[in-house]
Amino acid sequence: MSSVSESEVMQLHAEICAGLADPKRIMILYELVPGPRNVNDIAAALGAPQPQISRHLKVLRERGMVIAERHGATVAYTVADARIIQALDLLRQVLADKLRNQAALAATAASASE
Repeated sequence: MSSVSESEVMQLHAEICAGLADPKRIMILYELVPGPRNVNDIAAALGAPQPQISRHLKVLRERGMVIAERHGATVAYTVADARIIQALDLLRQVLADKLRNQAALAATAASASE
């Protein structure tokens, strides 16, 4: 029997998974890896409209994934916990492995049909 309770899974999904449900939010998190950035810098780096980035930052902030610090007229955002990036990197490795395995299977199937 697993030691993970249903309530833990539901809370994880509600907070973390929902925060990562949009690829743009994942890109925002990666933009914050080097250090604090303001919304305009993030928008420019991602080639997205500033209001869209602001909405995504609000979601990330509500889920405790980014921290907002006011510096005069601007707000600088940082990743709240570096383990979020470690988890994203791990998930990307899993996806890359899956894609490599699928490509190898496709190549094997193609050579078998020749």
